[in-house]
Amino acid sequence: MAQLPNMPFSEPLNIALILGSAPDAVRVKTLDVSNISSVLAINNAWNLRGDWDYLIHPEDFPLEKRPPNKTLAQTIVTAEQYVDIQNQYGGFVYGGGTMAFTAAYWALGALRPDVMLFLGCDMVYEDDGQASHFYGQGNADPLRDDVTLQSLEAKASRLNYFAAQQNCVCLNFSQKPSSRLVFPRLEEGALSKVSWQAHQEHLQKITATHVALQAQACLAMEHEANYYFNSGRYWEHLDQIDGDVLQAIDAKWMACKP
Repeated sequence: MAQLPNMPFSEPLNIALILGSAPDAVRVKTLDVSNISSVLAINNAWNLRGDWDYLIHPEDFPLEKRPPNKTLAQTIVTAEQYVDIQNQYGGFVYGGGTMAFTAAYWALGALRPDVMLFLGCDMVYEDDGQASHFYGQGNADPLRDDVTLQSLEAKASRLNYFAAQQNCVCLNFSQKPSSRLVFPRLEEGALSKVSWQAHQEHLQKITATHVALQAQACLAMEHEANYYFNSGRYWEHLDQIDGDVLQAIDAKWMACKP
């Protein structure tokens, strides 16, 4: 079992808000972010608040959709920064090749948060004629035919474990009825009440001995398959990746849910 450190309970929690583009992401416009340390916007989500701290986007994010200007305090994160950090957590094949997970792993490595709070990242797209994103209809990137995205829930479970190894808790701030994320929900109005005590109690669940042993088995399977590509461009190596092997690894990660 991972040993939990003695936490500085008098210090505020380092909370990183991972902001996606689902319709309910608009709630961030009126959100009191006074106890949030960093707002990390993914792709178009920078449009929702002018005081974002970080914007992360892939290489092919259109120039016309990027902010025309930014303050000196704002940082844009691209593949030049996030590929190396994602590789520290096993790479894109195992982490999941979509920006919600890429943003989270970058935040883990660069911001070292105590809490990662996800809003607008449910990756659920209803076929009911409603807008898929806050700005209207968009490309449902996580649902594309991609061997690394066979189970978004498994990738979220894996992220949950890696975060816990850094004493970081993942929470879902969405109000959508369904989500592909497997993290506990944080209710509206509860953000100001997130405490060190709740943080520690949740970490105990994720780092429990049986969960840790299961995760070690998952990591052994990843190591044996050896699907590591330092460039991050796993799509250039699809002939080396067995989807059935990844499916088996995903099933193993799903068993790691606390």
